[in-house]
Amino acid sequence: MAVTSPAAVPAAAATGAPISQAAGPSVSGAEGLRDAVSAKSHAIGGVVDTLDSLAVQVGHSRVSVWDLAVVIFVVVMVIVVAWSASRVSQRLIERATRFDASQRLLAHKLVSLLIWSIAILVGVDAAGIDLTAFAVFSGAFGLAIGFGLQKTFGNLIAGIILLMDKSIKPGDVIGITDQGGKLTFGQIRRIGIRAVSLTTRDQKEYLIPNENLMINQVENWSYSSRNVRIQIPVVVSYTTDIQQAEDLMLEAARSVKRVLVTPPPTVWLDSFVDNGVSFVINCWITDPEEGVGNVRSDALKTLWRLFRENGIELPLPQRDINLRDTAIVREALARLGKGVGDTGEDAS
Repeated sequence: MAVTSPAAVPAAAATGAPISQAAGPSVSGAEGLRDAVSAKSHAIGGVVDTLDSLAVQVGHSRVSVWDLAVVIFVVVMVIVVAWSASRVSQRLIERATRFDASQRLLAHKLVSLLIWSIAILVGVDAAGIDLTAFAVFSGAFGLAIGFGLQKTFGNLIAGIILLMDKSIKPGDVIGITDQGGKLTFGQIRRIGIRAVSLTTRDQKEYLIPNENLMINQVENWSYSSRNVRIQIPVVVSYTTDIQQAEDLMLEAARSVKRVLVTPPPTVWLDSFVDNGVSFVINCWITDPEEGVGNVRSDALKTLWRLFRENGIELPLPQRDINLRDTAIVREALARLGKGVGDTGEDAS
């Protein structure tokens, strides 16, 4: 019978101290990579062992400098690979001539979302991160992030819906109301994850949340047709030949290069106002993003020249003054008549 020597008993057992099992690493991927590096090169393996020896104990998990280095390397690789794959997918989608602008943008966003999701899952698996060690912390942190990013995800879904039904797409011209309550219009440059970038004619860029375009009324000038009608009010004197004035208005509208031939410009007699006859020139353009005020200005400048060449006068405000027959009025008229008489006698 073999006799076991007391020296063979571990010191911890001899002293009665409990034998504790070594805590497993929180990053198992770093463990496998360390063994692989140590097998290839002893020098590099020594450096890796040194980095792995610098560790802290967090509960039942052990985190070393080598674990952090592996996690950082995996995160960087995930970002680089996902970003590169997203760029490549964007170029491939742009070459798909069967897609219009909104379909290309929608496809790019969906593919990018899929690429980043797969990259994150693969990165977590490659790093071998034990998420159970962070279960409590990640639950509370995820709940806080969920409430904080609620609007962000809402805007993301709203942007995808806008692109799917094609109600709002890049290049459209829509009408908005600025902070001063003034209605203006601008062209959509891009639809992002959170907001739509809208640039006005004075180069002001508005970032409108996607949800606002879903729940608020939007005036889209390019939804079903890019044709936009411009109305130009004109007032002429009552002594003007109406037919001649209408012909000159049509000539002025046709002289503007951006005005469409079809549908042709028209002139409507709008109303009879205090100082003349009110007309409205209706003309159409197909590029509202280039502005509408400049079209109105060009037409009115040409019309001004045509009116002067043809002797048509623009009316001036006219007012009739009625004086009541009172003593003060009679006295004022008498003094005025006496002054005129004195001036006539002096002149004679």
